[in-house]
Amino acid sequence: MKPVLSLILLCATALVAPATHAQEAKLKLKDGAARDKVMVNCSVCHSIDYIGMNSPFLDRAGWEGSVNKMIKVFGAPIAAEDVSAIVGYLAENYGRKPETGGKK
Repeated sequence: MKPVLSLILLCATALVAPATHAQEAKLKLKDGAARDKVMVNCSVCHSIDYIGMNSPFLDRAGWEGSVNKMIKVFGAPIAAEDVSAIVGYLAENYGRKPETGGKK
């Protein structure tokens, strides 16, 4: 009975694994200054997809806070001289834009 159960689990895993992988969307970072610094520094610890997931919520101050949190809280090995360029890239390409103040 155990070999049959193992075979069933193996088949189920084989069917589910590709479907799970297919659901993952890989973010292709927009071209821009410091793109390479973002790729190198951010992808060391987590998926670049987090940038796209957070972009609707973070403006320049939010990205600056997030990058500094990664360094100070999580120990991200980002050089101090790269922080401004990384924050600038994220704010320019993935930052929440300020509202114009018009009525909806």
